[in-house]
Formats: sequence, structure tokens, C-alpha cells
Amino acid sequence: MEQQKHPKKNKNLKNFGILSGIAIEMGAIIFLAAKGGVWLDEYYQTDKKIFTAFSTIAGVAIALYLVLKQLKRIKY
Repeated sequence: MEQQKHPKKNKNLKNFGILSGIAIEMGAIIFLAAKGGVWLDEYYQTDKKIFTAFSTIAGVAIALYLVLKQLKRIKY
């Protein structure tokens, strides 16, 4: 008798890898956007930290867009 591979188990493992990558990617994008905003605020010497706020919000929006795009690839 030949051993059969369990396609559902492999599919779950692949989905877990994709979701783990999404979490790391999201964190990195938001972190880099916030750091960029802090740098811009220091460079232009703003008092209200406007660049930090806008760049962090833009980072979150970009990260969410990429998450939604990647979630379409997951097969149930």
C-alpha cells in the first residue's frame, strides 16, 4: 500500500505560512511608516507631529490594502 499525502494538512500549513507572513509584513510597513514620519517631523522641526500621524495612517491603509489582496490567495 502506498501512503497518500493529506492535501488538507498541506493546505492548512500553507495557509498558516501565508498568514504569518502577512502579520510580519503588516508590522514592518506600519513601523517603517511611523519611523519615516518621526524623521520628517524632526527634519522639518514641527511641533505637532503631523508627519508622524499622517504617515502612520498611510502605513496602516497600505498594510490593510495588502492584507486584503493577499487574503484572496488563501484557499479554504
